[in-house]
Amino acid sequence: MNEIGIKPKNQSVSNLGLGNVAAAFWNLTPAELVEESIISGDGQLTETGALAIETGEFTGRSPKDKFVVYDENTKDSVWWGDVNNRFEKEKFDILHQRMLAYLGQKEIYVRDAYACADQRYRINIRVINEFPWSNLFAYNLFLRPTQQELEAFQHEWLILNAPGFKADPAIDGTRQHNFAIINFTKKIILIGGTGYTGEIKKSIFTVLNYILPHEKNVLSMHCSANIGKNNDTAIFFGLSGTGKTTLSADPNRRLIGDDEHGWSENTVFNFEGGCYAKCVNLTKEKEPQIFNAIKFGSLLENICCYPDTSTVDYDNISKTENTRVSYPAQYIENAVEPALGDIPKNIFFLTCDAFGVLPPISKLTPAQAMYHFISGYTAKVAGTEMGITEPTLTFSACFGKAFLPLHPAKYAALLGEKLKQHKVNVWLVNTGWVGGKYGVGSRIKLSYTRALITSALNGELENVEYGNTPYFKLNFPKTCPGVPAEILEPKNSWKDKNEFDKTAEILAGNFVKNFEQYISGASEEIIAAAPKVSVTA
Repeated sequence: MNEIGIKPKNQSVSNLGLGNVAAAFWNLTPAELVEESIISGDGQLTETGALAIETGEFTGRSPKDKFVVYDENTKDSVWWGDVNNRFEKEKFDILHQRMLAYLGQKEIYVRDAYACADQRYRINIRVINEFPWSNLFAYNLFLRPTQQELEAFQHEWLILNAPGFKADPAIDGTRQHNFAIINFTKKIILIGGTGYTGEIKKSIFTVLNYILPHEKNVLSMHCSANIGKNNDTAIFFGLSGTGKTTLSADPNRRLIGDDEHGWSENTVFNFEGGCYAKCVNLTKEKEPQIFNAIKFGSLLENICCYPDTSTVDYDNISKTENTRVSYPAQYIENAVEPALGDIPKNIFFLTCDAFGVLPPISKLTPAQAMYHFISGYTAKVAGTEMGITEPTLTFSACFGKAFLPLHPAKYAALLGEKLKQHKVNVWLVNTGWVGGKYGVGSRIKLSYTRALITSALNGELENVEYGNTPYFKLNFPKTCPGVPAEILEPKNSWKDKNEFDKTAEILAGNFVKNFEQYISGASEEIIAAAPKVSVTA
């Protein structure tokens, strides 16, 4: 067997059960991985130098095919259910051996990396990939050891990634041929049957969502984070379409990270070493940081180029709407290195409220913060065709339900402790509709939202008069520099006040109904912060 590249001393893939592979390429450079991908016919260079590949059958995550091994260590700690599907440990062992046998016939690509920029919580990861472009993704997204660290590298977690290996549900116990399975006891992750690279990233995020809160008393968060000129840290939570990436990308602030972070007793730190951004409708004007980061070393997934060119057509979603690019954090000009900051002074929960009943900004009490954190609300418009005006509700606990191995109340309680200890400001920001629901009102201007966030960060909302909304009992500022006062109070911005009451009560009722699944694990303080659907405005 031939083992090539920067390999830790006295280590071999033979130790992992892969002694029969044709070749093992250790820690190749991005240039070498790009070359391997092009030679194999799996990728092509685009005009900017980025490598474009196709992930195959799957162009997104498959939540129903994500499993956690059920054993003595996890049976009483993991939040079992539709998010965390049980997988028998005996079946895992059989599937593990079948994957090793499959990879044993291949050339494989080994990547040694780590997660957590705060070295106190660092976990070393070894990724074994079937394809070189998957290995490039691991290089881009995880933190990169120095050459000296690589020579003495010892992994704690192992990921086996084989898109070409298809499970047999009858033999392997999977739902279908693709799978992502985490074994917390053996510290092994198996990913097969899917080439979607996001499964690699999110598997480690799920691991950290278990280890850090459960064992280290560190809050793990699905959020972006940045730092101001006075070293004040801000955190932005938000589901897809709420503006998390856009609003955290502030030219006057430095970026800690765009997706996954931990909050320890004295730091906020990035889990990752790169970014995994959506590309749909990308333009230099709207997202200059992302656009400029798409260059040699970046990995584009499932994009299309204009005919007979290597120029990417970001508006073309014929393969998928979930077109993506991954790149190292250093490709962002104002990225913080190392990627950590101080305790946050401000936290923003971003929601695109298509009902138009939440204020453009409101200041939450700690109890409200925990309630809205567990709820993780946004609304997606059902469609843009004429006549369709009903929004689609979306609730995702802790703004990342799909990646939570523990009960959401665990994360909310930890958040509450930190909020009270450090007296952090928490703001609920509606980036959606004002003056009426979708189809009646209008989406709030991005310039207004930026002005609201800037005023919150600068302390300009500390000493202004506040009002209180019906139903949700949210405290909102009545004035803010650069924002018309008439849009700050939701009900006043509606022409039809009776329609506002009806719509607000519908949304409040949906909040209450959604929260029923979490009541058993929530404190009285959190439960008391729920909207009051019987309130008369």
